[in-house]
Amino acid sequence: MRGPFLPALLSARLPFFYGWIVLGCLCCAGFARQGPAVATLSIFVEPLTREFGWSRTALSGAVSLGGLLAAVAAPLIGPVLDRRGSRLVLCAAVLVNAVALMLLSLTPSLLVFYLLFCIARMNWAAPFDLGIYGALNNWFVRRRALASSIATLALMAGLVAMPLIAQFAIVHEGWRAGWLAIGAVTLVVGFVPIWLLLARRPEDLGLLPDGGALPISDTEGATRAATPKVAVAEPAFSRRQALRTGSFWLLLLYTVLVFPVQAGVSLHQAPYLIERGIDPTIAALIVSAFSAVSALATLACGALPRSLPIRYPLAATGAILTLGTLLLLGVDSAAQGYLAAGVFGFAIGAVLTLLPVAWADYFGRAHFGAIRGIALPAQVLAQAAGPLLSGALHDMTGDYRLSLQCFAGLAALSVIAALAARQPRAR
Repeated sequence: MRGPFLPALLSARLPFFYGWIVLGCLCCAGFARQGPAVATLSIFVEPLTREFGWSRTALSGAVSLGGLLAAVAAPLIGPVLDRRGSRLVLCAAVLVNAVALMLLSLTPSLLVFYLLFCIARMNWAAPFDLGIYGALNNWFVRRRALASSIATLALMAGLVAMPLIAQFAIVHEGWRAGWLAIGAVTLVVGFVPIWLLLARRPEDLGLLPDGGALPISDTEGATRAATPKVAVAEPAFSRRQALRTGSFWLLLLYTVLVFPVQAGVSLHQAPYLIERGIDPTIAALIVSAFSAVSALATLACGALPRSLPIRYPLAATGAILTLGTLLLLGVDSAAQGYLAAGVFGFAIGAVLTLLPVAWADYFGRAHFGAIRGIALPAQVLAQAAGPLLSGALHDMTGDYRLSLQCFAGLAALSVIAALAARQPRAR
């Protein structure tokens, strides 16, 4: 057994598949990931602006710059993930983020704020994403969609909890205590289980994905343990081979089409609803409903049959995203707002759950980090482009209608891209 000592010891004694322990560790990492999330930063905007006089634009710039750094870092991190595993990548990401977030409590200037927050935001967008889904896809094949839905649900739980933790600390001790609290939670929740319990691949512990033991051969070459059933035959593409397939570029196109819609609508959803005459408090509740339905969508995706080609759920998700965006265009009341946000939120939850599954299903586990590391920068840049497009079109026209029409068009095109992205054949 070549894995860390504690996982090797536990896997031999547990009455269930050790992959569920790994999934629990990844859920902890996903929860801890949300320290530098936009929702968490939003809690600090008012106290930082009040104390230092920084503009909202200056604070938002740190988010964009961190995303650009992630786009540069992701292709470099992917091959390291494939060679060394998610334990190293995630431990480093959690530790660096925890330290950076706690040091933000000592912020004396905008330059220092940018230095620390951009590092944390870069980790949020690249190492965490690659590490979490890299490990998940190593340990699960037949149950990959279910595992992905559980991990995504933990991400959303962190997105709800981290702002509340920050707000509680700020109310009682000030914004500096808020950063300390977020950093401490990141360290305790994220680092300890990953460091102690995460193993790189099931094969390192004598296991196979989804459960069962590897065949054991005696000195005469006889196999004494039967090979377990694996429901899905795995592809094994190298990065170079993946780049030569049309499916890679179609999945990348799908990513570039849906993520501007996700980020552009999500960020401007509340002000759009207020512009449509909805009370700000009701608008906030509608945004909360959007997040809640997104979480439900992750569970629904986990129940999808694995025999169904992943391109069909991706295409359906694009169609639902189109419908949700069109419904937002017609919002004139709170009830219509809840309906539109619910449909749109369901599509976003499905996108976040299904896309990592699609990359692993199409190209396999062996080089997932390297392949995903090429695609992730496009996702990060697409997410950055959405809010900029929405804001620029709003400033140009005076409302959000044109931007929503553009987003609906992008979402509709994603349906075509998904349907065309067939399972690639290994050469």
